[in-house]
Amino acid sequence: MLFSMRHSEFWERMDLHLGESYARVWADTQVIGDLDHRTPTEALDAGVAPKQVWRAVHSRLQLPPSER
Repeated sequence: MLFSMRHSEFWERMDLHLGESYARVWADTQVIGDLDHRTPTEALDAGVAPKQVWRAVHSRLQLPPSER
């Protein structure tokens, strides 16, 4: 079972891995197939759970399993 993730936690993780100034730009421009060919921002706006979006971002960025 996936634990729940708040939007704020999603953005904290994005800032940690991409930097505060680049995280939102990246999330607005990177189209990810696992998100039905939407950007992370579009997916969140469409109601996709932040944890599901994070898993897609995690995969795209090829982060270590410990960062999941």
